[in-house]
Amino acid sequence: METVEKECGALGGLFQAIVNDMKCSYPVWEDFSAKATKLHSQLRTTVLAAVAFLDAFQKVADMATNTRGATRDIGSALTRMCMRHRSIEAKLRHFTNALMESLITPLQDRIEDWKKTANQLDKDHAKEYKRSRHEIKKKSSDTMKLQKKARKEGFSHAQNNYYWEIVKS
Repeated sequence: METVEKECGALGGLFQAIVNDMKCSYPVWEDFSAKATKLHSQLRTTVLAAVAFLDAFQKVADMATNTRGATRDIGSALTRMCMRHRSIEAKLRHFTNALMESLITPLQDRIEDWKKTANQLDKDHAKEYKRSRHEIKKKSSDTMKLQKKARKEGFSHAQNNYYWEIVKS
């Protein structure tokens, strides 16, 4: 019976360790979420600065393209360069939006759910663990009583058989 109690205690301890690990991981996830939000904010600022820079750069390229002479070729090259950089800006904007929509927002929503779920699991486990331990102790006690009774009856039955054998002879 001791092995059952040891196994029950070990499993209960393992479950409790897992729940405690879940609870201890909240600050890490919240810190990650906060840093990701800050990164998103900085990337948005960077995108806005890049857009402003590329607009000014495009004006320089247009001015060079609209002049006469060799500067026109330089203006065309600057325009192509500006278009390539606008492509990079679009990819950065797409990454920034994906970061918020696919990582930060779902993570923040789930962190709260994880907290509630872990707390509920802990409460349910504590209640069930106490109930199960009580049942095991009760069954163990009942079993011990029945074993004692069986030994006692077995001993008295053996004495009766011995007495009748003596009486018969």
